[in-house]
Amino acid sequence: METKYQRVLLKLSGEALMGELSYGIDPKVVDQIASQIADVIATGLQLAIVVGGGNIFRGIKGSASGMDRATADYIGMIATVMNAMTLQDALERSGIPTRVQTAIEMQEVAEPYIRRRAIRHLEKGRVVIFGGGSGNPFFTTDTTAALRAAEISAEVVFKATKVDGVYDSDPVKNPDACRYETLTYSHVLANELKVMDSTAIALCKDNNIPIMVFNLSVDGNIRRAVMGESIGTIVGGSCEVKRY
Repeated sequence: METKYQRVLLKLSGEALMGELSYGIDPKVVDQIASQIADVIATGLQLAIVVGGGNIFRGIKGSASGMDRATADYIGMIATVMNAMTLQDALERSGIPTRVQTAIEMQEVAEPYIRRRAIRHLEKGRVVIFGGGSGNPFFTTDTTAALRAAEISAEVVFKATKVDGVYDSDPVKNPDACRYETLTYSHVLANELKVMDSTAIALCKDNNIPIMVFNLSVDGNIRRAVMGESIGTIVGGSCEVKRY
């Protein structure tokens, strides 16, 4: 089956693994995500994943409660490794060879992040999950996703969320909010739209990496995104500002 993309970076929030729980990891949700990933890997797609840790610990919240910001961010990075290992287990139970690479060295449980090794894993058909953020405090996992996408020459960043795209205002608060079909990087930055943080958007803009935002909870959406179907919102240099 012909796919639109050959190498993709999938950004998963920690909250995506939480499902309807208020905290932690829902094994059923993780298995559902693993099933969707297994479906697209069967097409020959090369897939890397960056996973967040907000379902366990979010550094900026720890900082807001009085914790040292750098310390809080390091704790958040460790939380992402827990999520990465959980997703690895689910993928390998689905028969998908998977490697976890961490920006903070944890050699007993994962490989250190080495760009050339990550690319080699992808070429061999292994899913690579990047844990530990960028290894630096004050940077989000969105920025990590943009950075790793550029490093491995990914063709696109998939931002899988709980909503079906990017809106001009909060659709929960504003029932008349309009969803965008396509956006430019500049429009996102100028209007502070909640796609990814500004550093991540700037990195994608500088490296001409499009971003596709779509709803992960709709079964089969990862496959639809890989096939190039019009789901969610696409942000890119050649795009226009277009609403549905």
